[in-house]
Amino acid sequence: MYPSKPSELAGAAPVTGIPVGGPAAASQWSSGLFDCFDDCGLCCLTCWCPCITFGRVAEIVDGGATSCGTAGALYALLAYFTGCQWIYSCTYRAKMRAQFGLPDTPCCDCCVHFCCETCALCQQYKELKARGFDPVIGWDLNAAQRGGAAAMYPPPAQGMGR
Repeated sequence: MYPSKPSELAGAAPVTGIPVGGPAAASQWSSGLFDCFDDCGLCCLTCWCPCITFGRVAEIVDGGATSCGTAGALYALLAYFTGCQWIYSCTYRAKMRAQFGLPDTPCCDCCVHFCCETCALCQQYKELKARGFDPVIGWDLNAAQRGGAAAMYPPPAQGMGR
């Protein structure tokens, strides 16, 4: 039953909780898109071997469901055979933005990765570091360091045998 008068609200408990969704929940990126030169080691790694940076980001964003090696290898294959690896990497930017409530600035994810792939990967990597993740050690060790158990994976498919 809903109160019909403002006086009935006076004794009600205050509303508590964490707001979900909406513009108030959005936070900002910890670094700008073109701040990739702030970390020269990361910048060089991403410039010469973006598959490693992407693989590390993908493993953390996926919560360990995708390994660094698998994501990095797929990225490298797409880059080598099609040159359209940015289509794959922009999906992880979208996932990351959804997880952390980040805005799609300066433009949409696909445009950022198409025009500035190296800078976008550096920005994502640096954002994970700013939020307390260490992409170098992978998801399992990050989860253990955060006090949670390592990621639980479903058991492999089992069949009946003789």
